[in-house]
Amino acid sequence: MNSVFNLEGKIALITGGAGVLGSNMAEVLGKEGVITGIVGLTLEEAQTAVDRLTAKGVKAFAVKGNVLNQEELEEIRSTIVEKYGRLDILINAAGGNMPGATIGPDQAFYDLKLGDLQKVMDLNVIGTMLPSKVFSELFAKQKSGIIINISSASAERPLTRVVGYSASKAAIDNFTKWMSVELASKYGEGIRVNAIAPGFFIGEQNRALLLTPEGELTPRGNKIIDQTPMKRFGVPEDLDGVLLFLCSDMSKFVTGTIIKVDGGFGATSI
Repeated sequence: MNSVFNLEGKIALITGGAGVLGSNMAEVLGKEGVITGIVGLTLEEAQTAVDRLTAKGVKAFAVKGNVLNQEELEEIRSTIVEKYGRLDILINAAGGNMPGATIGPDQAFYDLKLGDLQKVMDLNVIGTMLPSKVFSELFAKQKSGIIINISSASAERPLTRVVGYSASKAAIDNFTKWMSVELASKYGEGIRVNAIAPGFFIGEQNRALLLTPEGELTPRGNKIIDQTPMKRFGVPEDLDGVLLFLCSDMSKFVTGTIIKVDGGFGATSI
Protein backbone atom coordinates (compact mmCIF):
# COMPACT_ATOMS: atom_id res chain seq x y z
CA MET A 1 0.00 0.00 0.00
CA ASN A 2 1.51 3.30 -1.09
CA SER A 3 0.67 6.13 1.29
CA VAL A 4 2.24 9.36 2.41
CA PHE A 5 1.71 8.27 6.03
CA ASN A 6 3.86 5.10 5.83
CA LEU A 7 1.94 3.24 8.53
CA GLU A 8 1.79 -0.16 6.84
CA GLY A 9 2.42 -2.98 9.31
CA LYS A 10 2.31 -0.81 12.44
CA ILE A 11 0.62 -2.24 15.53
CA ALA A 12 -1.90 -0.05 17.39
CA LEU A 13 -4.06 -0.46 20.46
CA ILE A 14 -7.23 1.55 21.13
CA THR A 15 -8.88 1.56 24.54
CA GLY A 16 -12.58 2.24 24.13
CA GLY A 17 -12.11 1.03 20.58
CA ALA A 18 -15.65 -0.32 20.37
CA GLY A 19 -17.09 3.21 20.71
CA VAL A 20 -18.08 5.50 17.86
CA LEU A 21 -14.86 7.51 17.75
CA GLY A 22 -12.58 4.60 18.66
CA SER A 23 -13.94 2.24 16.03
CA ASN A 24 -13.70 4.94 13.36
CA MET A 25 -10.07 5.52 14.32
CA ALA A 26 -9.39 1.80 13.98
CA GLU A 27 -10.95 1.81 10.52
CA VAL A 28 -8.94 4.85 9.41
CA LEU A 29 -5.69 3.31 10.63
CA GLY A 30 -6.62 -0.05 9.15
CA LYS A 31 -7.02 1.45 5.71
CA GLU A 32 -3.41 2.60 6.05
CA GLY A 33 -2.28 -0.96 6.81
CA VAL A 34 -2.20 -0.72 10.61
CA ILE A 35 -3.15 -3.81 12.64
CA THR A 36 -5.30 -2.54 15.50
CA GLY A 37 -6.22 -4.07 18.83
CA ILE A 38 -9.65 -3.17 20.19
CA VAL A 39 -9.90 -3.15 23.98
CA GLY A 40 -13.36 -3.87 25.40
CA LEU A 41 -14.70 -4.42 28.88
CA THR A 42 -15.83 -7.79 27.56
CA LEU A 43 -14.32 -9.87 24.80
CA GLU A 44 -17.73 -10.00 23.12
CA GLU A 45 -17.91 -6.20 22.96
CA ALA A 46 -14.44 -5.96 21.44
CA GLN A 47 -15.06 -8.85 19.03
CA THR A 48 -18.26 -7.28 17.72
CA ALA A 49 -16.28 -4.16 16.81
CA VAL A 50 -13.54 -6.28 15.24
CA ASP A 51 -16.08 -8.19 13.15
CA ARG A 52 -17.39 -4.90 11.75
CA LEU A 53 -13.86 -3.81 10.92
CA THR A 54 -12.77 -7.06 9.29
CA ALA A 55 -15.91 -6.95 7.13
CA LYS A 56 -14.48 -3.71 5.74
CA GLY A 57 -11.11 -5.30 5.04
CA VAL A 58 -9.40 -3.91 8.13
CA LYS A 59 -6.99 -6.02 10.18
CA ALA A 60 -7.93 -5.95 13.85
CA PHE A 61 -7.96 -8.12 16.94
CA ALA A 62 -10.04 -8.15 20.12
CA VAL A 63 -8.75 -8.09 23.69
CA LYS A 64 -10.57 -7.87 26.99
CA GLY A 65 -9.42 -5.31 29.51
CA ASN A 66 -10.52 -2.72 32.04
CA VAL A 67 -8.48 0.50 31.78
CA LEU A 68 -8.60 0.71 35.58
CA ASN A 69 -7.10 -2.75 36.07
CA GLN A 70 -3.30 -2.86 35.76
CA GLU A 71 -3.13 -6.65 35.77
CA GLU A 72 -5.52 -6.94 32.83
CA LEU A 73 -3.61 -4.29 30.91
CA GLU A 74 -0.35 -6.10 31.54
CA GLU A 75 -1.92 -9.29 30.19
CA ILE A 76 -2.85 -7.43 27.02
CA ARG A 77 0.71 -6.15 26.76
CA SER A 78 2.08 -9.68 27.05
CA THR A 79 -0.35 -10.91 24.39
CA ILE A 80 0.72 -8.19 21.96
CA VAL A 81 4.42 -8.79 22.54
CA GLU A 82 4.00 -12.54 22.10
CA LYS A 83 2.02 -12.18 18.87
CA TYR A 84 3.56 -9.10 17.23
CA GLY A 85 6.77 -8.41 19.11
CA ARG A 86 6.07 -4.72 19.53
CA LEU A 87 3.48 -1.96 19.88
CA ASP A 88 3.72 1.28 17.90
CA ILE A 89 0.62 3.31 18.76
CA LEU A 90 -1.55 3.62 21.87
CA ILE A 91 -4.79 5.58 21.64
CA ASN A 92 -6.51 6.24 24.96
CA ALA A 93 -10.09 6.62 23.74
CA ALA A 94 -11.87 5.12 26.75
CA GLY A 95 -13.78 7.72 28.72
CA GLY A 96 -17.17 9.17 29.42
CA ASN A 97 -19.52 10.98 31.75
CA MET A 98 -22.29 10.14 34.22
CA PRO A 99 -25.53 11.97 35.05
CA GLY A 100 -24.61 12.30 38.73
CA ALA A 101 -21.41 14.16 37.84
CA THR A 102 -23.44 16.66 35.80
CA ILE A 103 -25.46 19.57 37.17
CA GLY A 104 -28.99 19.62 35.76
CA PRO A 105 -30.81 22.82 34.79
CA ASP A 106 -32.59 22.92 38.16
CA GLN A 107 -29.64 21.74 40.26
CA ALA A 108 -26.68 23.33 42.03
CA PHE A 109 -23.09 22.22 42.58
CA TYR A 110 -24.13 20.80 45.93
CA ASP A 111 -26.34 18.23 44.21
CA LEU A 112 -23.38 16.43 42.64
CA LYS A 113 -23.20 12.74 43.50
CA LEU A 114 -19.76 11.98 44.85
CA GLY A 115 -19.82 8.38 43.65
CA ASP A 116 -20.56 9.37 40.05
CA LEU A 117 -18.00 12.16 40.18
CA GLN A 118 -15.35 9.69 41.37
CA LYS A 119 -16.22 7.26 38.58
CA VAL A 120 -15.91 9.97 35.92
CA MET A 121 -12.56 11.15 37.28
CA ASP A 122 -11.29 7.56 37.51
CA LEU A 123 -12.41 6.56 34.02
CA ASN A 124 -11.13 9.65 32.24
CA VAL A 125 -7.96 10.37 34.22
CA ILE A 126 -6.76 7.07 35.68
CA GLY A 127 -8.18 5.31 32.61
CA THR A 128 -5.71 7.29 30.51
CA MET A 129 -2.75 7.38 32.89
CA LEU A 130 -2.74 3.65 33.71
CA PRO A 131 -2.69 2.36 30.10
CA SER A 132 -0.02 4.96 29.34
CA LYS A 133 2.03 3.64 32.25
CA VAL A 134 1.68 -0.01 31.23
CA PHE A 135 2.22 0.29 27.49
CA SER A 136 4.85 3.03 27.51
CA GLU A 137 7.17 0.51 29.15
CA LEU A 138 7.32 -1.11 25.72
CA PHE A 139 7.97 2.25 24.11
CA ALA A 140 10.81 2.94 26.55
CA LYS A 141 12.47 -0.35 25.61
CA GLN A 142 11.87 0.19 21.89
CA LYS A 143 12.90 3.85 22.01
CA SER A 144 9.84 4.53 19.87
CA GLY A 145 6.09 4.77 20.22
CA ILE A 146 3.15 7.12 19.97
CA ILE A 147 0.51 7.90 22.58
CA ILE A 148 -2.61 9.81 21.62
CA ASN A 149 -4.96 10.91 24.39
CA ILE A 150 -8.49 12.20 23.94
CA SER A 151 -9.13 15.61 25.45
CA SER A 152 -12.23 17.75 24.94
CA ALA A 153 -13.44 21.22 24.09
CA SER A 154 -14.41 21.44 27.76
CA ALA A 155 -10.82 21.04 28.99
CA GLU A 156 -9.64 24.55 28.15
CA ARG A 157 -13.04 26.22 28.18
CA PRO A 158 -15.03 24.80 31.13
CA LEU A 159 -18.65 24.24 30.25
CA THR A 160 -21.62 24.80 32.52
CA ARG A 161 -23.15 21.65 34.02
CA VAL A 162 -20.42 19.13 33.09
CA VAL A 163 -18.14 19.89 36.04
CA GLY A 164 -16.70 16.40 36.50
CA TYR A 165 -16.08 15.78 32.82
CA SER A 166 -14.50 19.20 32.28
CA ALA A 167 -12.15 18.79 35.24
CA SER A 168 -11.11 15.30 34.13
CA LYS A 169 -10.37 16.41 30.58
CA ALA A 170 -8.35 19.38 31.85
CA ALA A 171 -6.28 16.80 33.73
CA ILE A 172 -5.76 14.92 30.45
CA ASP A 173 -4.23 18.04 28.88
CA ASN A 174 -1.88 18.45 31.82
CA PHE A 175 -0.91 14.77 31.81
CA THR A 176 -0.32 14.79 28.04
CA LYS A 177 2.22 17.59 28.40
CA TRP A 178 3.86 16.02 31.45
CA MET A 179 4.14 12.57 29.88
CA SER A 180 5.56 13.97 26.66
CA VAL A 181 8.45 15.55 28.57
CA GLU A 182 8.98 12.50 30.76
CA LEU A 183 9.30 10.06 27.87
CA ALA A 184 11.19 12.18 25.36
CA SER A 185 13.74 13.45 27.89
CA LYS A 186 14.46 9.99 29.31
CA TYR A 187 14.00 7.67 26.32
CA GLY A 188 14.56 9.79 23.24
CA GLU A 189 12.77 11.65 20.51
CA GLY A 190 11.19 8.48 19.12
CA ILE A 191 8.42 8.59 21.75
CA ARG A 192 5.72 11.22 21.33
CA VAL A 193 2.63 12.02 23.39
CA ASN A 194 -0.13 14.26 22.07
CA ALA A 195 -3.87 14.71 22.46
CA ILE A 196 -6.83 15.37 20.21
CA ALA A 197 -9.51 17.67 21.65
CA PRO A 198 -12.80 17.06 19.83
CA GLY A 199 -15.52 19.65 19.98
CA PHE A 200 -19.14 18.51 20.07
CA PHE A 201 -19.72 15.14 18.46
CA ILE A 202 -23.06 13.35 18.86
CA GLY A 203 -22.72 10.11 20.83
CA GLU A 204 -25.01 7.99 22.91
CA GLN A 205 -23.98 9.75 26.14
CA ASN A 206 -24.82 13.28 24.98
CA ARG A 207 -27.50 12.70 22.34
CA ALA A 208 -30.42 13.51 24.66
CA LEU A 209 -28.61 16.61 25.91
CA LEU A 210 -28.11 18.04 22.41
CA LEU A 211 -30.97 16.65 20.33
CA THR A 212 -34.68 16.01 20.87
CA PRO A 213 -36.13 12.56 20.06
CA GLU A 214 -37.22 14.11 16.74
CA GLY A 215 -33.65 15.12 15.92
CA GLU A 216 -34.13 18.85 16.56
CA LEU A 217 -31.68 20.89 18.59
CA THR A 218 -32.35 21.19 22.32
CA PRO A 219 -31.78 24.60 23.99
CA ARG A 220 -28.32 23.32 24.99
CA GLY A 221 -27.66 22.16 21.44
CA ASN A 222 -28.70 25.55 20.09
CA LYS A 223 -26.29 27.37 22.40
CA ILE A 224 -23.43 25.17 21.24
CA ILE A 225 -24.18 25.59 17.55
CA ASP A 226 -24.53 29.35 18.06
CA GLN A 227 -20.97 29.41 19.43
CA THR A 228 -19.52 27.08 16.80
CA PRO A 229 -18.48 29.14 13.76
CA MET A 230 -18.91 26.15 11.41
CA LYS A 231 -22.51 25.78 12.65
CA ARG A 232 -22.59 22.00 12.99
CA PHE A 233 -21.60 19.13 15.25
CA GLY A 234 -18.56 17.08 14.42
CA VAL A 235 -18.67 13.64 12.79
CA PRO A 236 -16.09 10.90 13.47
CA GLU A 237 -14.44 11.42 10.08
CA ASP A 238 -13.50 14.97 11.10
CA LEU A 239 -10.76 13.46 13.28
CA ASP A 240 -9.17 11.39 10.49
CA GLY A 241 -6.59 13.89 9.28
CA VAL A 242 -5.30 14.83 12.73
CA LEU A 243 -5.17 11.17 13.73
CA LEU A 244 -3.05 10.16 10.73
CA PHE A 245 -0.83 13.20 11.16
CA LEU A 246 -0.09 12.37 14.80
CA CYS A 247 0.47 8.66 14.08
CA SER A 248 2.91 9.28 11.25
CA ASP A 249 6.38 10.75 10.86
CA MET A 250 4.73 13.88 9.49
CA SER A 251 4.53 14.93 13.15
CA LYS A 252 7.90 13.58 14.26
CA PHE A 253 8.81 16.93 15.92
CA VAL A 254 5.40 17.31 17.58
CA THR A 255 4.93 16.25 21.19
CA GLY A 256 3.08 17.63 24.21
CA THR A 257 0.48 19.23 21.96
CA ILE A 258 -3.32 19.27 22.19
CA ILE A 259 -4.93 19.70 18.77
CA LYS A 260 -8.50 21.04 18.69
CA VAL A 261 -11.01 19.65 16.20
CA ASP A 262 -14.01 21.74 17.19
CA GLY A 263 -15.27 23.80 14.25
CA GLY A 264 -13.87 26.92 15.89
CA PHE A 265 -15.77 26.56 19.19
CA GLY A 266 -12.66 27.21 21.28
CA ALA A 267 -11.82 30.35 19.32
CA THR A 268 -15.23 31.97 19.68
CA SER A 269 -15.64 35.19 21.68
CA ILE A 270 -18.93 36.14 23.32
